[in-house]
Amino acid sequence: MRRPVQEDLHQINEKIRAKEVRLVGDNVEPGVYPLARAIAIAQEQDLDLVVISDKAEPYICRVLEYKKFLYEQKKKQKELKAKQVKVVVKEIRFGPQTDDHDFEFKKKHAEKFLEEGSKLKTYVFFKGRSIIFKDQGEILLLRLAQELEHVGKVDQMPKLEGKRMIMMMSPKKAAK
Repeated sequence: MRRPVQEDLHQINEKIRAKEVRLVGDNVEPGVYPLARAIAIAQEQDLDLVVISDKAEPYICRVLEYKKFLYEQKKKQKELKAKQVKVVVKEIRFGPQTDDHDFEFKKKHAEKFLEEGSKLKTYVFFKGRSIIFKDQGEILLLRLAQELEHVGKVDQMPKLEGKRMIMMMSPKKAAK
């Protein structure tokens, strides 16, 4: 089975549809040239004439080695992708009447998550009639925020959404 022919991402050499082009680049005298003359200049150097910007009038072209140019572009895109930071959100759930030992255990996990550089979503889940303990849930989340203020900062104060009281925290400094 034959592979489909990949269409070039840029207009190159004879595929350029313009009467004249503006040449820029290292080993070329910058200026506006008729298309035939620009292609001839590129061929003299055994290189390709590539349209860099077709938004300008006349088109802006550069004389370069097309395959090398594509390789450099892919490399740049790969570097940019590697520099992107992925935000991870970790969740910790409490009950409105969470015991001190459980609170300390979950606080250690929360601290570890924030030190890793993850965002933290903590919430108190109210089951059935436990919704009458809203104030206890809020006190619990505020206590957690106060005890973790050395590693994180509160993005969203405790807010009741349905049967959950949610608080968002993010790390103070970026993770190494």
